[in-house]
Amino acid sequence: MELNRLKVVLAEQKRTGKWLAETLGKNEATISLWCANVSQPSLETLFAIAKALEVDVRELLVSTKANINF
Repeated sequence: MELNRLKVVLAEQKRTGKWLAETLGKNEATISLWCANVSQPSLETLFAIAKALEVDVRELLVSTKANINF
């Protein structure tokens, strides 16, 4: 299940996982897992990512409205 849009936002800004890893002081493998939606960053880290990318944190998340099936 896709929960975050990190890979998309990085591509839109022409930034790499390596850049984000260096900016946040994280391992590139960790960023890769987040981009692949294999694991998710903590809320605190998600806010740090949003700040680094200069986006609203909501832009990093997949909308729940699009995934609701009633």
